[in-house]
Amino acid sequence: MSPDAHRQLDAFLDMLASERGAAPNTLEAYRRDLTDFLRPLTQSGLTLASVAPQHITGHLRGLSEQALSPASRARKLSSLRQFFKFLVAENIVREDPTYGIAGPRQRSSLPKILSVAEVDRLIETARAATVGASGRELVRALRLNALIEVLYATGLRVSELVSLPRSVLAGDERVMTIRGKGGRERLVPLNAPAKAALDRYLNVGADPADGVAPMRTKWLFPSKSAVGHLTRQRFGQELKELAERAGLDPERVSPHVLRHAFASHLLDRGADLRAVQQLLGHADISTTQIYTHVLEERLRLLVLQHHPLALR
Repeated sequence: MSPDAHRQLDAFLDMLASERGAAPNTLEAYRRDLTDFLRPLTQSGLTLASVAPQHITGHLRGLSEQALSPASRARKLSSLRQFFKFLVAENIVREDPTYGIAGPRQRSSLPKILSVAEVDRLIETARAATVGASGRELVRALRLNALIEVLYATGLRVSELVSLPRSVLAGDERVMTIRGKGGRERLVPLNAPAKAALDRYLNVGADPADGVAPMRTKWLFPSKSAVGHLTRQRFGQELKELAERAGLDPERVSPHVLRHAFASHLLDRGADLRAVQQLLGHADISTTQIYTHVLEERLRLLVLQHHPLALR
């Protein structure tokens, strides 16, 4: 990549981090997407100001020929849109070459979820693993039990969950203050089972029979990883292992699927879509509207069960 393109890419990422509070994973995704586009063009001598719509469409066509999914291609186009919008605002380029370029058509897909009974099986299997365990095995079992209880009770993003500081419980123990995407804060309530699971996990070692020393750490879910807390990948692995023990297909179970289950089960029981939006930390209600299929089914059953003509 040319020095100029590299410099502008760094400036763009700095803006995303400072002004929009973009997470490290988000920044890395932008860097990867934009580098894939810019490197071959700038190596051929093209400048940023010379990028034209045909270069964008050619890049998208190449991605399609590589059998990249429509969702991935749409994400990469979105990265290019944001980057060139930034360059126009900074007077680096005069015109946005992505303007008017349609994204790939995507088939709308419903979020994958688990039934209430399946979530109950996961939770019960996690609880059962804590019985009779001791030492490090007990700590791991209690940690996984607490993770699942909190995730299903709150619908947190997995990155938010694993990086929770211990101080999040310093105030009112019935709620947690979560700092989500873009630095936005929201209050998330804890139900009784989640709070009980957290209490047992955080108090491990208080009883000598536990066979382990009490935990003293700034993180709610510490580990020996480079970041000091449990990683998303490790939690995902443990969850799939738990699913197998619970007799569920591991391919159907992930932290994100449990987040979907949280939202869908709330809506199925009468929760307001706007309230679910706030709990999930979605900036825009349109993101939460992927769950409207739950509302539509509930309304259909409501009419079938209570409309006078339907009862004939």
